[in-house]
Amino acid sequence: MMRNKYLHLSYSNGKLLAGYLYLEDPSIKSVRSREAEAGLVVDFAADGHPIGIEITSPAQFSLDALNRVMASLNLAPASPTDVAPLIAA
Repeated sequence: MMRNKYLHLSYSNGKLLAGYLYLEDPSIKSVRSREAEAGLVVDFAADGHPIGIEITSPAQFSLDALNRVMASLNLAPASPTDVAPLIAA
């Protein structure tokens, strides 16, 4: 179940480098990761549940691709509002 979902963007010299969609409290640490789609890497907690999705290629980001990943994790889809800052960047 998603709680406290929010998007964090990382920039360097004004250029967007990556994004991270937190699905859980950011204090939960990742113990493993797997690439789910090109440019989207899912991080998992010790108990195996997904805690976040790394967006490693923001220039190629697709809400459809993100929602395919969300569906594969049995999570509700992200809305355009959830990723609006990424789309605007």
